Amino acid sequence: MRKFNLIATAAMGLESIVAKEVRDLGYECTVDNGKVLFSGDELAIARSNMWLRTADRIKIKVAEFKATTFDELFEKTKALQWEDYLPVNAEFPVSGKSVKSKLFSVSDCQAIVKKSIVNRLSAYYKKTGWLEENGALFKIEVSILKDIVTLTIDTSGHGLHRRGYRVGQGEAPIKETLAASLVLLTNWTPDRTFVDPFCGSGTIAIEAALIGQNIAPGFNREFISERWDWMPENIWDEVRNEAEDTANYDQVLDIVASDIDHRMVKIAEENAFEAGLSDLITFKQMQVRDFTTTKDYGVIVGNPPYGERLGDKPSVQKMYREMGEAFAPLDTWSIYMLTSDEEFETHFGKKTTKKRKLFNGFIKTDYYQYWGKRKPRES
Repeated sequence: MRKFNLIATAAMGLESIVAKEVRDLGYECTVDNGKVLFSGDELAIARSNMWLRTADRIKIKVAEFKATTFDELFEKTKALQWEDYLPVNAEFPVSGKSVKSKLFSVSDCQAIVKKSIVNRLSAYYKKTGWLEENGALFKIEVSILKDIVTLTIDTSGHGLHRRGYRVGQGEAPIKETLAASLVLLTNWTPDRTFVDPFCGSGTIAIEAALIGQNIAPGFNREFISERWDWMPENIWDEVRNEAEDTANYDQVLDIVASDIDHRMVKIAEENAFEAGLSDLITFKQMQVRDFTTTKDYGVIVGNPPYGERLGDKPSVQKMYREMGEAFAPLDTWSIYMLTSDEEFETHFGKKTTKKRKLFNGFIKTDYYQYWGKRKPRES
């Protein structure tokens, strides 16, 4: 087995959650802005793609070096052993980004890296003219930050948020990776009631069900690295068998998801059916102000409307007040709400126990956390 330097990319604010997931898989890691760094073999590539609920994608870090001229970028890229990763017929598009660097033209950097790799592979495989590029896909990225070049190969393909169950969505769907993070940041355990009163297309409730039954988030999809000839086929079988063996399909769950819009409830039901979880989630059309329960020690997680458009704000803030009134009697329940409204606490009518800064796409938000009374220990 080879050893690789791996990067699990993460949305801003979620790095520590991704790091915990990486450590739970048994890999030591370090945390940086927007990424978690760890090392592992081919099995680690497959397992991290299969199991990481909150990471955006898994990349192999081929190299990191300083470059301030195009010649330097070309020569240092060419010196790398690309033949260890790319077969003679590999298809390898190069994407790029550059921040605060002398080499600021991204298109030029992409072209130079591409030419350099072609040069290296042509010499190694003794090919003249163009490489055919009709084989497996290897997506290479050149990323330059303050003149430090990082060259990576993407092992995921589609971002890890693409679980394969979303057949429909609303106007502003929450990413599956963020939805899983919102669940993992709570004190919910599968023996407690879980409620999402703003379910939209059902993502938070579906992610809770996957977590509750320990179902691997990547179980129903494919990954780009499955087609690489140096990734042993039996590894993916091993990882899928592990996912099947460790899933707890017998775990009983009490998950309720509701929305004011009956069309979104229908879409949420279809998504849950596609995920194979429709029997675990109860969907309802309901306004949040009508929420009542006789149960204790439940958890409510919501991604309510934010009122980002000026005209929406008064009605959204009125809804926050109604929500606060509906939830006020639930002193044993823990409540978690994600919103960009900095006046949320005022309208909700209660000061938060804790809040955490997160990004929902490009929108800066706070995750307001209200912890309910702790359940007494059974003697």
